Amino acid sequence: MMRRLDASAPGFAGELAELLDFSAQRDAGVVEQVAAIIADVRARGDAALLEYTNRFDARALAEATGLEIAPAALAQASARIPSQLREALQAVASRIESYHLRQRQESWQYRDADGTLLGQRITALDRAGLYVPGGKASYPSSVLMNAIPARVAGVGELVMVVPAPRGELSDAVLAAAHIAGVDRVFTIGGAQAVAALAFGTATVPRADKIVGPGNVYVAEAKRQVFGEVGIDMIAGPSEIAVICDGATDPEWIALDLFSQAEHDEHAQSILISPDSAFLDAVANCIARLLPAMARADIIGRSLAARGAFILVRDLAEAAEISNRIAPEHLELSVAEPEQLLAAIRHAGAVFLGRHTPEAIGDYCAGPSHVLPTAGTARFASPLGVHDFQKRSSLIGCSPAGADRLGRLARVLAESESLQAHALSAAARVLKSGEGA
Repeated sequence: MMRRLDASAPGFAGELAELLDFSAQRDAGVVEQVAAIIADVRARGDAALLEYTNRFDARALAEATGLEIAPAALAQASARIPSQLREALQAVASRIESYHLRQRQESWQYRDADGTLLGQRITALDRAGLYVPGGKASYPSSVLMNAIPARVAGVGELVMVVPAPRGELSDAVLAAAHIAGVDRVFTIGGAQAVAALAFGTATVPRADKIVGPGNVYVAEAKRQVFGEVGIDMIAGPSEIAVICDGATDPEWIALDLFSQAEHDEHAQSILISPDSAFLDAVANCIARLLPAMARADIIGRSLAARGAFILVRDLAEAAEISNRIAPEHLELSVAEPEQLLAAIRHAGAVFLGRHTPEAIGDYCAGPSHVLPTAGTARFASPLGVHDFQKRSSLIGCSPAGADRLGRLARVLAESESLQAHALSAAARVLKSGEGA
């Protein structure tokens, strides 16, 4: 079912590149349709938003004000869900908050010897928009993972959009919004929701940044509004790479590979090991366990299309190949995971040891599960508090500092033929006989 590669075989580099290539070409029809929706919402505001919501979500709302859910309804949803689920959401929210509190940055400043002040001021976004898939789908974990880092960062207002096809909403999602401290919730989705958050309407306030997962229309809309508003990332299919020394229960590893493959047929699951017999054992577990999986068809197609077993010489080579993959999720299922971690440079999240499945990170470990995909872990990072904070440089010259720095600035400005820059800097240079 899954292809098998040998890192020592001729042509391996090309085979790996082919395995990792996911050229999800932008559908010209989707691009055009999304552009038209965005332009319409920007031009007509609530009227367009209401029209698209009624059309795409099979609703019959007469007024845009009916798109907003009252805060009391969020609290009521929290009270309705089973107590075990509510307590789990609260416990997970506490863990996510505890983790992200450690990410907060503080402003700082210092003075040069001549009294010039230099520093950095940290401020939070005024408003963040959170996109959450809706209807019968229930992703309360995504609400917590996106909203809590924003709240910890000190964002002034958190606005959530969630589609409600035929008026259907998940109580678990609304309860998570209540627990996470979301300020306002609107029952809108798709490109029209992204456009509303990007440009604002009479009903929906404009956000400074839009975060959260969505379908191809949502992803394309985020791509098109970027620049007018910030976005978290354009996420690709889910990925997992597992490095195993051969001593972990092969059934555990098979299930870990399933955990990403069940997302969709484009997800990628890769197992890297120096133990050929172990790769065989995992393959046998996959064949045995797959028929009983609820999403067996999706898992099977994912593993066949993009899954792989990779045989390596040793764990050092496994780490090297993993760095070339730069996976969204990386499990180090080995005897000394922290020792191997030293060789890992690129991964969205790293799961250390045999008893740390990726699924723990998806739900309750603490770090956000919004992670870079498609090799972007080479330069991108998980969603965190820093995504909801801005940094402003501080510069405050004393008279002596203006004299010293003005002379330097004038020389450089003149070398660039920028006369006004040179004159502006020179105007603050101390005249002969003047003191500081």
